[in-house]
Formats: sequence, structure tokens, C-alpha cells
Amino acid sequence: MPLRRRTLPLFAAGLATPAFGQAADWPNRPVRYINPYPPGGPTDTLSRIYCARMTELTGQSFVVENRSGSGGNVGADSVAKAAPDGYTVGLGGIASHAIAPTLYRSLPFDPVRDFSFASGLWQLPNLLAVNLEVPAKTVPELIALARANPGKLSFGSAGAGTTLHLAGEMFCQLAGVEMVHVPYRGSAPAQLDLVAGRIQMMFDNIPGTLSLARQGQVRPLAVTSLKRSPVAPEIPALSEFLPGFDVVSWTCLAAPANLPSGMLQRMNEWTKRALESEVLIRGYRDLGAEPWYTSPAEILAYRAAQEARLAPLIRASGARVE
Repeated sequence: MPLRRRTLPLFAAGLATPAFGQAADWPNRPVRYINPYPPGGPTDTLSRIYCARMTELTGQSFVVENRSGSGGNVGADSVAKAAPDGYTVGLGGIASHAIAPTLYRSLPFDPVRDFSFASGLWQLPNLLAVNLEVPAKTVPELIALARANPGKLSFGSAGAGTTLHLAGEMFCQLAGVEMVHVPYRGSAPAQLDLVAGRIQMMFDNIPGTLSLARQGQVRPLAVTSLKRSPVAPEIPALSEFLPGFDVVSWTCLAAPANLPSGMLQRMNEWTKRALESEVLIRGYRDLGAEPWYTSPAEILAYRAAQEARLAPLIRASGARVE
């Protein structure tokens, strides 16, 4: 009996210690970071800036793995189905966690129940630009032009249900205008048609279109965030003309559901340090993005609010994916 009394507590402690250690010491080995988009674009570059900073701070490698497809859903599903041990994380955000629940008839994952959310990562506004032949040089002039020509102006996007498409739908609703949406397979072909004049305007993530604007190939009119972007403070925000206009691409650090709360808190703390570093802030702002730290509870509430706000826009647009 004395032997058993000594052995059982030691055995119990042996079970408890690894779980405690895993949370307290996270990360103590390399972390796989799933980026649900192809390599080379702004999202990939921003992800790699974050992972590089986390590697420097923690001393453990954060390895980016690109798992693209289905508008980010393939990568999100990979995160959802990974072991909840803290060593597979991924990029969540507006596409897979706020738009997809309404846009897709069915998803292989639940956008809330199957994930743990550690923090926001960045917010990236879109830029409204028009072809140089369009006579409107300001947002009020564009609205007047669209009202005088219902259904005759077209706007391009990277695809139905993207933030670029929804920005256009919100513009139509708030301005009380009718325009034709032209979806493309990505931003690049839409940009080509914008420059060529085959479409009159486009909402696009700020890095690519701002570059075209500064080369004199398109005319920038406004950004889609509530406030002006520090990258281009000379360009007004659409909310200055259409109060309440706010459509930005936002992302968060996601992990599988049932992650130990202590480990989730460690992820949050390390991410806060990364997002506050001057190196990361500089790298993000070079691409038009703003670092965006939140608590786990804040990102969960923000996601819910975004889904509720965007769902009516998606339904009104008629966008639907089987």
C-alpha cells in the first residue's frame, strides 16, 4: 500500500506535466503555417513576413505551406482537420470564415466550431480605381455618372463573392446606382481590362492597383476602409462620401478547435510581440496592410459581426457556389 500511494501520484503527475509543458513552452519545435492562397501574392508575402518574425522571436521555425483552392477553403479545411497540438496553424480570414458560410451551399468545415482563433493579423483595404477615359475624377462625380447611366458602367473583381466584388455591391447599394459586375479569375486579368478600358472601374487590393495608379495607368478615387490608408493618405476613403462604407480584407491566426486555452494564450502573446515589431510594421505597410492585433475573444466577435454584415450583400448579389 505505501508503494502504491507513492506511485499513483507520480504517475498522475507524469500525465499532467506534458500537457502543462506543451502550453507553457509553446513553441518548442517547428510550427507548420498553412497559407490557403498561392505563393507570390500579397497574402503570401504578408504571411511570410509574420512567420519570419515569429521565427526570430521564438527561436522555432514557422514554415509556410501553401494549400490553395476553393477561395481559401482547402487550406482552412486542412487547419480544421489537423491535430490540436499547436504545431499546425493557418491563415483564417474574411473569405473562409465570414463570406464562405453564405457564399457556399456546403463547406467541409464549420467556420466557428472547428477552429480556435488566436488573434487578428492584418487588415488590407481595397482601392477603387477607374479607367483613364472615365470622365469622373472624384467619387461624387462617379456616382453622378453612374446615376445618369444606369446599368452602363461595369466594375471588375477577382471573382464572385470576393471582398472586391462585395465592395462593388456595397458601393451600388449605398450610392443608389446600378452597375454590371464582371468577375475574373483573379485580379491580374481584371487589371489588364481596366487599363485597356474593357471595364470602367475596379475594386482591388491596394498593392497592385496603387502601383498601376502611380504609373499613370489608372485613376485612383478612394480606399474602402473607414479611414484613409497610411500608404496613400492623399486618396480619400469612400466613407467620406458614403458614410459607413467599410470593406477590408482581414486575416487572423487560426488553429484547430480544442486547442488548450494556455497554448492559445501563448500564441496570442507571441503574435502581439510580432505585430508590434518595427520590422513587421514596415513590411506590412510597404504592401498597404495594417498590423491588427486582437484578443481571441475579440476576433471571434469580429468574425461573427462580419458574417452578419456581409450575408445580406452576398444574397442580394446572387452569388452562390455549390
